[in-house]
This record gives sequence, C-alpha cells and structure tokens, in this order.
Amino acid sequence: MIVVATGDFEVYHGVVTELRERGARFTTIEPDQELPEGATAVVTAADDGIETDLPRIVADPDDPRRAVERALAAVRGGGGRTIVGVDPGRRPGIVVCAGEVVVEAFHVPLGDAVSTIREAVADAPDPVVRVGDGARIQGARIVNDLEDVRVELVDETGTTPALGAGARGMGDVLAAVNIARIDGEVREERIVEPTAGEIQTIKDRSRERSEGNRAIDATLARRVASGELTIEEALDVHREGGESERSDGTDGSG
Repeated sequence: MIVVATGDFEVYHGVVTELRERGARFTTIEPDQELPEGATAVVTAADDGIETDLPRIVADPDDPRRAVERALAAVRGGGGRTIVGVDPGRRPGIVVCAGEVVVEAFHVPLGDAVSTIREAVADAPDPVVRVGDGARIQGARIVNDLEDVRVELVDETGTTPALGAGARGMGDVLAAVNIARIDGEVREERIVEPTAGEIQTIKDRSRERSEGNRAIDATLARRVASGELTIEEALDVHREGGESERSDGTDGSG
C-alpha cells in the first residue's frame, strides 16, 4: 500500500489525483503520524521531515506523475535501488529503473544527458548509473561529468535489439534498458582520445556541409567528437575565427 504523507497541499492533491486515476491502493496521513501496517512506499514533499526504512519518494508538485510511477514500482516489487541505464551517443537513450521496473525513459541531446541523470538520482539512496561502452567519446563525457554517484561502464555488445515495424527511433532507449540490467566496471573517469580516423571523418563531414568547401581544423573536430559542439556550431566558430582547411588539405587561413 502506498502512503501519502505530506502537509503540502499541491503535492497531496497532485499525487492523490494520479493514484485515483490508476485505481491504486493508498491511504493518506499527516507527516507526524505513524505509518500504517501494510505500507510499502511513502510519498512526501521535499520538506516533510519523515524518516522511514521504506522507499520514500519525494514528489515535485509540478510533476506528481513521476512520483506515483516510482511509488507503484516499489509496490510491485521493483523498489530498492535506482538504476539508470545509458546508451551513449549524440542523443543518448536513458532509462530509470526501480529494481526491475522501468519508471522513466528519455531520448535527449548529449548536452542534456548529465542533468537528466542527476535529476533522476537526486533523491535515490545508493543509485547506480550504468553507461554503455560503445560510443567511447560521448560516453566518456557522461562518465566524467557525473560526480557523487556510482558509475559503471558496461560492455554493451548485443544490447541493441532488432527493431520491427513501427519501432524506428526506439533502439537507443531499448538498448539503455538492457544496459541497466548488466553489471559493469566501476569508473570515476574515462579518458578517451578520438582516433585519427574519427577526426578525419568529422572534418570530411564539415567540408560537405560548409558553403566554401572548407573543413574545420583538428582542434574543432576534437570538440565535435567529444560532443561539446555540433558540426554546424563548429563551422560557425571557424567562420568567425577564419581557421579551416581547403579540400586539398592546405591551411585556408591565408
């Protein structure tokens, strides 16, 4: 049974409405009351001073649905450790699991990945983030930018499923689900340098997209490889700075 224990009216109203719509079994109490027998999860507001060994879900008054999904996962036996699975790339797939239950899924630009993960684990006890090792450079950026949370690097071989009709675009998210279920190697940082071939591929792509058949230089290509810039943004930078290479490989600054 889910217990809603809060003095915050907005949290109370939003969470209770969501629970009723799902037909969930729940009860409500004041924050200073004892938890009833049969309680399996507690939903509170951030400033409700409640101490419990049960899964405690802190609800955002602007997003009660998220709290309810996590509470329901706890009731179904998916409670316990929060596990975030990440299939890295330029648009990483990210899933948040409560035990074996997927409670949230995202497909976001690389620049939003770390903030999305941090928000997902902010109130979770002893969470773990599992990052696939396939997209080396983008994955390294995520690993290195995550602090104060356990990060595991996972061998993602075979985690991307074959997609049938109507499933286009879901591969990264489904791969993240599989990554979340695989134990990995704990990493505090990952240092990866782009290969010469990766740098050249980015330079070639920038030349194809440029108006004057000019490629960005290696420094900008490394920034693109790391996910710091898109090719279009790198082209804008080199237009402003005048640094590029012509199609014959010579420096175009003169």
